[in-house]
Amino acid sequence: MANTAATTEDFEQLLMESFQDIDPVEGTVVKGKVVAIEKDLAIVDVGLKTEGRVPLKEFGAAGKDGTIAVGSDVEVYVDRVENAMGEAVLSREKARREESWVRLEALYEKNEKVEGQIFNQVKGGFTVDLDGAVAFLPRSQVDIRPIRDIAPLMNVPQPFQILKMDKRRGNIVVSRRAILEESRAEQRSEIVQQLEEGQVVEGVVKNITDYGAFVDLGGIDGLLHVTDIAWRRVNHPNEVLSIGETIKVQIIRVNQESHRISLGMKQLQADPWEGIQAKYPVDARFTGRVTNITDYGAFVELEPGIEGLIHVSEMSWTKKNVHPGKIVSTSQEVDVVVLEVDPDKRRISLGLKQTLANPWETFADKFPVGAEVEGEVKNKTEFGLFIGLDGDVDGMVHLSDLDWNRPGEEALDDYNRGDTVKAKVLDVDIEKERISLGIKQLGSDPIEAAAGDGVRKGAVVTGTVTAVTDGGIEVQIADTDLSAFIRRADLSRDRSEQRPERFAVGEKLDARVTQFDRKTRKIGLSIKALEIAEEKEAVAQYGSSDSGASLGDILGAALKNQGDDKK
Repeated sequence: MANTAATTEDFEQLLMESFQDIDPVEGTVVKGKVVAIEKDLAIVDVGLKTEGRVPLKEFGAAGKDGTIAVGSDVEVYVDRVENAMGEAVLSREKARREESWVRLEALYEKNEKVEGQIFNQVKGGFTVDLDGAVAFLPRSQVDIRPIRDIAPLMNVPQPFQILKMDKRRGNIVVSRRAILEESRAEQRSEIVQQLEEGQVVEGVVKNITDYGAFVDLGGIDGLLHVTDIAWRRVNHPNEVLSIGETIKVQIIRVNQESHRISLGMKQLQADPWEGIQAKYPVDARFTGRVTNITDYGAFVELEPGIEGLIHVSEMSWTKKNVHPGKIVSTSQEVDVVVLEVDPDKRRISLGLKQTLANPWETFADKFPVGAEVEGEVKNKTEFGLFIGLDGDVDGMVHLSDLDWNRPGEEALDDYNRGDTVKAKVLDVDIEKERISLGIKQLGSDPIEAAAGDGVRKGAVVTGTVTAVTDGGIEVQIADTDLSAFIRRADLSRDRSEQRPERFAVGEKLDARVTQFDRKTRKIGLSIKALEIAEEKEAVAQYGSSDSGASLGDILGAALKNQGDDKK
């Protein structure tokens, strides 16, 4: 019995010791040995009743490259001594995290770099082994610029910057890009301090855009603007440069604060604008090539680096309001005349029409004032006609030069576009590029003709009634092309006889000219004035009322005398 009691006490003591050995193990990091490798699991013995299984990926790079093998000593974290399957629940990842967390937190607080290895790719980025802790590296934080091949960076020890740590969730986010940017900023600052304006350096064309090219100067980029590539016009940088090409450039400007660098290639060559006035004197004629066409003109290259502008107004003598592209074409060789040179603004004004004869000068030589011309009615406007003439020029017939007798608006109705008409040259203004024509001048001026025939103020004329109105009568003056209107009040001295209806169309009558104005082309006739003048003349010749003779006697004597004269 005594032996049995002793045996029971020994067992209880051993069991208690066993529990005392086991309890402190859970939740701690212990050393173990890999006793087997099964697929992607490592079987680890930590001295407990049973082994535990640990995924190889939890060993980081060591688990992926085969460094972990049977017999390897490892440290693992004991979650539970025994699970439902009777196995120990172990974690290498938690063990490493526990070991390194304190160290990483201290580095994070000091904003210091940490070293790690990229060992796996996951959704949105990569996993990084930070010597015991697994961190997440977002794809955007791998490099300064997106990279296609990550292979050269895998399993390579390199520095990282911790961006975020969450101990409760066990998350760590790191950045490789931050390290590169810091290094690059330091490098850029050193390089910029060594650069000076005017310095000539070599660089490699890194990128080409529409407005220029970015050149790598050995750690820092400079912009070579398209206007600084060459003195001549460069439409796109890829006409001259290619990516990867090594070129010599001059430092134009350096901004120490923003680290922006402006570069130039043309500055390494002689400026073709030096002495430009002597090389291209005004009125000299040259041949050039059209390089660019705009709405306002065309640019012509006279030599590499020297371009002049033919303004649209200097392209043609006769083609107005026409797009330059309808007169010249790109790459066409043209003869031009230098109109103006401005070396300060680096501008040359050229003329294309000046290489051809001025059609207005040619016309003036061929058709002087007074010459007769013939042409087609090109346009009909409210103020006259435009006639197409020799030399592709137009002349204008003003309303006032259409007809001697009729108003211009009325005479204009006789003409239509496309009609062929004759006219006389009245004036040619070469400077203003205007030609004045007259159609009525093809015939003589009836006013002047009438004046030559004795029609003047105070003269007595014979006329034929052409129209009768309530206000008076229209009369055609004999032997002329002139018409005049006799008002009702001028039809007779006697008021009772001032009746237009007593006259008939075709009837002939005598009247006195009361108005003859060459400028206004107005002629006034009056029967009344003629009667008064005849009465005065009769009184003067045959007596007066003071002598006792009646007015009837005097007029009777005058009429008898006129009858005798006619016999």
